[in-house]
Amino acid sequence: MRRGAQPQITPDLLLRAYASGLFPMADSADDPEIYWVEPELRGVVPLDQFHIPKRLARKVRQQPFEIRLNTAFDAVVAACAESVETRPSTWINATISGLYSNLHQLGHAHSVEAWHDGKLVGGLYGVSLRRAFFGESMFSRATDASKICLVHLVERLRARKFVLLDTQFTTDHLKRFGAIDVPRHEYAGMLAEALEGPDLPFTGPP
Repeated sequence: MRRGAQPQITPDLLLRAYASGLFPMADSADDPEIYWVEPELRGVVPLDQFHIPKRLARKVRQQPFEIRLNTAFDAVVAACAESVETRPSTWINATISGLYSNLHQLGHAHSVEAWHDGKLVGGLYGVSLRRAFFGESMFSRATDASKICLVHLVERLRARKFVLLDTQFTTDHLKRFGAIDVPRHEYAGMLAEALEGPDLPFTGPP
């Protein structure tokens, strides 16, 4: 479900939108317009039911990548916005990229990155607000790179007592990890619970 276009969006307005169950999208990277989205069914990954396929679990134990946090946030967003064979179009335009860069500088947007031989080969980014993390997008230039970043993200959220991992929508890829669709009214209750209490640290000691 779309809400009306909002030509002037500030980082503060963006955080308030997340707290209200909304998130922004664009029709394409070249379209300057941004609109609010509030799906009838919201994708979430229950943190206590996160499932790691056996093959991937073996690869995680092999530690094929160096996992870093927040060392190349803008590069992760740019990679997520690239047109690739499996994703010829993107909803990330220049305005959205700038907004999330500002949120990152304010400590509310974070990246989990996979590095190999000094090169960024996969990652994901999203927004943290109190006890909720809103996943935005991920990319992979090496087999399983983004999946392993997701595993590290969930481990971090669990260790820091987050209670909500919002994926906006579900995909077959995310469903293999336990992602589910929840009705809007049910999501509203989950979001309200996650927004209780102080902001939890995404980086640093839990």
